[in-house]
Amino acid sequence: MTRNITIANRLREVYLNGRWIANTNYKEQMQLVNWQQATHEIGNLNTIAALIYHINYYLSGILNAFETGRLQINDKYSFDIPQINSEIGWTKLVTDFLDNAEKFANKVEEMDDDLFDKFFFDEKYGTFIRNIEGVLEHSYYHLGQISLIRKLIEIKLKGN
Repeated sequence: MTRNITIANRLREVYLNGRWIANTNYKEQMQLVNWQQATHEIGNLNTIAALIYHINYYLSGILNAFETGRLQINDKYSFDIPQINSEIGWTKLVTDFLDNAEKFANKVEEMDDDLFDKFFFDEKYGTFIRNIEGVLEHSYYHLGQISLIRKLIEIKLKGN
């Protein structure tokens, strides 16, 4: 199996259908919460919705860079989530995220193997493989947070 297929499968695992590393995935976690839970604040932790927005911000930005050749995302905007006041807003965020996750995995799957060792749009960012593996690691990090926050919300709601 080539790197593009292996990495695309790993991306689909974390976002869409896997259970191997974390015993869950983003799609599963998002299906377990409604908009009120997704926007529920626990202390000073990010909300589930904010974390989904954050990961989707990077997926969307990198997908745009794949199309344009210019990486134009900035960390300072990665948590600028618009207000979610209804199930419609939550559903839109989830749909956008899942669509971008699938598009991202598809783009990686289409990559030529030699591209992984080339610079990621600019030498200062390192290689494509380093950045795509970074997306995976970053995604698992926040998936763990989402899973824990969801459990904390369930405990809090059961106690009320």
